Amino acid sequence: MKQIRLLSGIFTVGFWTLMSRILGFLRDILISSYIGPGAVMDAFVVAFRLPNLFRRFFAEGAFNAAFVPMFAKKFEAGEDAEGFAAAALSWLSLALLALTGLALVFMPALVWATAGGFAGDERFDLATGFGRIVFPYIFFISLAALFSGVLNATGRFAAAAAAPVLLNILLSCAMLYAAMRGGNVALALVWMVPFAGVAQLALVAVASRRAGLRIVPKWPRPSPEMGRLLRVAVPAALAMGVVQINLVVGQLVASDYEKAVSWLYTADRLYQLPLGVVGIAVGIVLLPDLSRRLKAADTAGAQNAYSRATELSLALTLPAALALLVIPLPLVSVLFERGNFTSDDAAATAVAVSIYGLGLPAFVLQKTLQPLFFAREDTKSPFRFALVAMLINAALAFGLKPYLGWLAPAVAASVAAWVMVAQLGFGALKFGELARLDRRFRQRIWRIVLAALAMAALLWASNLALSALFTAGPSRYLALALLVLVSLVSYFGLGQLFGAFRLAEVRAALRRG
Repeated sequence: MKQIRLLSGIFTVGFWTLMSRILGFLRDILISSYIGPGAVMDAFVVAFRLPNLFRRFFAEGAFNAAFVPMFAKKFEAGEDAEGFAAAALSWLSLALLALTGLALVFMPALVWATAGGFAGDERFDLATGFGRIVFPYIFFISLAALFSGVLNATGRFAAAAAAPVLLNILLSCAMLYAAMRGGNVALALVWMVPFAGVAQLALVAVASRRAGLRIVPKWPRPSPEMGRLLRVAVPAALAMGVVQINLVVGQLVASDYEKAVSWLYTADRLYQLPLGVVGIAVGIVLLPDLSRRLKAADTAGAQNAYSRATELSLALTLPAALALLVIPLPLVSVLFERGNFTSDDAAATAVAVSIYGLGLPAFVLQKTLQPLFFAREDTKSPFRFALVAMLINAALAFGLKPYLGWLAPAVAASVAAWVMVAQLGFGALKFGELARLDRRFRQRIWRIVLAALAMAALLWASNLALSALFTAGPSRYLALALLVLVSLVSYFGLGQLFGAFRLAEVRAALRRG
């Protein structure tokens, strides 16, 4: 029953994340079509990445890793969990107000630090102006992350997972409205960002209140609990934000090349779909589940949860990664090639997509390994691992730049992701039985790999057979739909045949979800 509850939570978060990513595709398709790779899109990417980067430090990174386990244990033990959350909310609000004020003043310096190649051309002024408009988004989305952590820790995943859907809906509507009225699509997009943050905060705050959780901010006062939270959160913020930091390093390298920032952003959005649906969903559900089990001294249950989460992650990620390697150009062309996004843009983006595909399993495995440390409030080890991974990423991104040009950041990010996984895997051995994947996983993993490889071979052959359809207009949509159908039927059919997974288990989890 506990296993089904874990899977149902993952499927709930995964469903809403899938909806968000599909709408995110619509948003990015509109950005690519109406704005297109170039100075304005490059500037928007840099500006929008700034609040999202700091969000990893002040919200999702610190609170998923530090706040959620502490809150979950207090909630499980019947202690004053709401008072703890209210104190955390108060201190977080104060820190965010200070950060936002400083960022608005020093925005040119932030743009220069994250996209130095923009200096001296129009992209720098555009990114600075856009950044001052969108940066307040961090205040609202970071507070929303705290309320989301509270909901997740109490086993309520739907509202928190649905909140990002609002962002993509509102941004898409703003662009469509501006385009229909003949207005400035880029400005409409930029100005809607902070308003979307308000909407996301309102959704999870109301959901928390309806769940009977009264979390009201008060004047922040120092306390031993807040000191402990801070000590755990600071290293966790870096450990969880390593992917974002690596993206910024890549952006800094790519800013020296025209359109490269836009190409890497588009490629990043494509591989983020399976990462978000699988990896992030698993991480969100697994961390509070492990925390509660460890509080109850249920080591066997914690091991089972970790094994099932890793098994499910690889079962869904490996075929996605192979698809990014086998058919990157059809995916990019059908999804983005229209309007100001040309065939040359699609070809360049597809190369980056295939490179990111090599790193996708590592990005997802990080989400299952890190909770092993965070559930025990060990954030210093992942901090050290993240530091090593960031140094390797930076060395490769800058070191390979003379040879690979703007593709160097994609190679560096994928290599650094695998280095991070290796460190987490070896580092987790100190947890003993908890970190050992169980017998069922060992029996099924090779079957999962075999089914995924067979699917990739069929997908490659199908792509060759349908290649003529991708040269025409509307037929390319049919061709991509057929490729998706081939991959789904072949993988799940072969997986069931090989014993890689049991569809009855999935159906049971979906019914409970």
